[in-house]
Amino acid sequence: MKRALAALAAMAFFMVCVPQGEAAGMAIRNGSRVSLDFTLSVDGKLIDSSEGKEPLMYTQGDGKLLPGLTKRLEGLKAGDTRSFELKPEEAYGDPNPAAFREVSLSQLPPNMKPEVGMMLRGQDKDGRVYPSRIAKVNKDSVLMDFNHPLAGKTLSFKIRILSVK
Repeated sequence: MKRALAALAAMAFFMVCVPQGEAAGMAIRNGSRVSLDFTLSVDGKLIDSSEGKEPLMYTQGDGKLLPGLTKRLEGLKAGDTRSFELKPEEAYGDPNPAAFREVSLSQLPPNMKPEVGMMLRGQDKDGRVYPSRIAKVNKDSVLMDFNHPLAGKTLSFKIRILSVK
């Protein structure tokens, strides 16, 4: 009887203290709650990282990650590490020529000296904020690029899966 109680106590301890999924080596699948560390680089330049921050937490298949990234993470388990690249078509796509617009200098903030590559934040009539980049400076206007800043770029990821539940 004592052995049976001790076995039950040990099983209850294991079930409470070891997160479900991790104990069984659960693989990432649709609906999995995942925690991971990552670094994102483009052309050898660090763009973003979880280093020194909280890990990235998401639910597989919820649409909050790039589809190409979601696909690469499918099937991985806690403890797995991977390095891979996402081509533009797997990430933010190629730049859309229709997303370039000519904007009068009078529409820019006062006293601003526009330069090619300068990033600005715009706001649409619904209050959504979006980034834009100055692609060209003309005498009385600038050519604004409203594509995602990473459109047309190959993204290099290094990831380490921390947990899968």
